Amino acid sequence: MDKINYLDNSLQLEGKRVLLRVDFNVPINNGIITELSRIEKVLPTINFLIKKKAKIIIISHVGRPNGKIVINLSLKPIAEKLSTLINKNIFFLKEFIESTTIEKSKNISNGEVMMLENLRFNKEEELNEECFAKKLSKLGDIYVNEAFSCSHRDHASISKITDYIKPFAGTELMKEINSIYMLTDSAKKPVTCIIGGSKISTKIGILNNLIKKMENIVIVGAMANNFIKHKGYNIGKSVFETNTENLEEEVIKLAKLKNCNLVIPQDVLVSKNLNSAGKIKNLTEIDDTDLILDIGSKTIETISNIIDGSKTVLWNGPAGYFEIEKFSQGSNKIAKKIVENTKNKSLISIAGGGDTVAAINKFGYSNDFTYLSTAGGAFLELLEGKILPGIKALEINE
Repeated sequence: MDKINYLDNSLQLEGKRVLLRVDFNVPINNGIITELSRIEKVLPTINFLIKKKAKIIIISHVGRPNGKIVINLSLKPIAEKLSTLINKNIFFLKEFIESTTIEKSKNISNGEVMMLENLRFNKEEELNEECFAKKLSKLGDIYVNEAFSCSHRDHASISKITDYIKPFAGTELMKEINSIYMLTDSAKKPVTCIIGGSKISTKIGILNNLIKKMENIVIVGAMANNFIKHKGYNIGKSVFETNTENLEEEVIKLAKLKNCNLVIPQDVLVSKNLNSAGKIKNLTEIDDTDLILDIGSKTIETISNIIDGSKTVLWNGPAGYFEIEKFSQGSNKIAKKIVENTKNKSLISIAGGGDTVAAINKFGYSNDFTYLSTAGGAFLELLEGKILPGIKALEINE
């Protein structure tokens, strides 16, 4: 990554309009926000800008309105919630960006906050249109990207806008990218990656990139079913991805070549359906009617020992169907072991991905990891070694 400007205390921001791109794409049910982590994560940046007496103009999106006005996807409930969280009135603008909007952005007082309506109500946003980016840029004197989770998108408010306004990286965005670059470039060894997900085809790039840099790769979740099947075991009615034999073989061969310890479950928790009781079985005992829903006790012990022998751990992907209590023990015990070792200062722990964060929140460990990423696609693409448009757009052209 080339040099980029970022928010710090030395910046003179008093009276300046800061166009702050955030990701407030949070779940809303009947006007009620049901999960706040993405909003809470950016509060320190907003409070920093208020303290610096900047004029703050917040832009974001929610959902996929496909360039149309969808009332249920309005940012108004988010503006109201944010107002209570920062204990300050927020000026919410429903109209599209026009000359009066630009004047209003200039007329708010120092330290005040304005929020615009859902960016994706404008089709030009996702089309990355130059005219829309230019129009957006007129709302601020500087631009701050605090939306790492959107930075893999080539959208007007993420990448094109920096052609017309001086860009800065937000504090949280810098933490995200520094954590991931540390993982892949300068992590304390031994480094372990615990990785799950439903499809190996979506994670093959990440696996191949991490195998070259990590001592242990532990495969869990539905993706592990493919490797169990590849080794010739019955997986019954369990979820797996078809036609991936070459991908599994590629991962196994690369791990051997790079001397990376590739671990798959040695026992699993199975059930006949989601309502039945679970039973731990060795891989040789799985029958045609079984559904793999979690890892077993031997596998949990193996993973715990690997965590104990690690200095850095990346976790992306729950071990089982954690949403149901009886199938959540594998994920819970992995989280607990990581947290224990993080707290005693023996481990640097990074976790990311929607389901992983949801599991960690459910178990009550959201404040106990070294770093917890709320990003999904951007987190995974940076791990894979891809260049993200939103990060590239922040680089200084010298």
